[in-house]
Amino acid sequence: MDEDGAVLLAAPVSDFNRWARSNGLEIILLITGSILLGRLARWFGSWVTARIEANAQEEDALVRSEQAKHRHALAEVVTWTALVLIYFVTGLLVLQRLEVPLTSLVAPATVAGVAVGFGAQRIVQDLLSGFFLIAERQYGFGDVIRVSAPGTTGGVTGTVEDVTLRITSLRTTNGELLMLPNGEIRQVTNLSRDWARAVIDVPVPVGTDISRATEILRTVGGEVFNDEELRPLLLDPPSVMGVESIEVNRVIIRIVARTQPGKQFQVGRALRARVAVAFQEQGIIVASSLETAPPTAADS
Repeated sequence: MDEDGAVLLAAPVSDFNRWARSNGLEIILLITGSILLGRLARWFGSWVTARIEANAQEEDALVRSEQAKHRHALAEVVTWTALVLIYFVTGLLVLQRLEVPLTSLVAPATVAGVAVGFGAQRIVQDLLSGFFLIAERQYGFGDVIRVSAPGTTGGVTGTVEDVTLRITSLRTTNGELLMLPNGEIRQVTNLSRDWARAVIDVPVPVGTDISRATEILRTVGGEVFNDEELRPLLLDPPSVMGVESIEVNRVIIRIVARTQPGKQFQVGRALRARVAVAFQEQGIIVASSLETAPPTAADS
């Protein structure tokens, strides 16, 4: 190889070495720094969440305050937003070090943005719904909610385990974890906001003295309110509302108890068990009804 060829071969090598020592090294430092910042953001978010949990347990061991729920959800959202910003800014800085003209990417980015906008309308809807969900404090981490279609009372009931701008993680009573996009949530019933109510409909045989049955239920309500384990769950003594409905073979008497948020199910189970025991001791037997299906063509 002649001297001119050696010079031409050495020139690209020297240029690459110069680029590697300047822009290449900066790219490595940027990527490494973004990874470290991402881990720091996750650690800080976990630390804030742990502090919120510790403070909530110190303030009230039974029920999480609304401020704690909101702060927990807000910490998750802030952590997620910080990670997105870190990686986005790092990507732009890396493109600059690669000497990619960012101004020339404006027009393609606009076209791509419009195309993605049409295809990602659902994602944008989820993000906006999540923003208003958290800003309006509709529910937070630890809330018991029921998600249903507008105008209906049925649906899926569970405990909120995670809230982000895009999805809500809901743990059902069967242990199933549901991932619900925020944009798909149309109607939410918060069962653990401020206070809750346990409603128990007690069936009483038609021949039973209603005044006597009502007195038994009042006694049971007083016993529940004075119970050391159940008293912290109740805001006031359970009230006997009276006869709710009259059927062919039984009368329905309703008991209502105001409870701490999310504790209406536990109080309701305790009330039903004590009412059943009290009725058995007083000789009041509620006849069980057997529902049968109509005969089919094969049975006839």
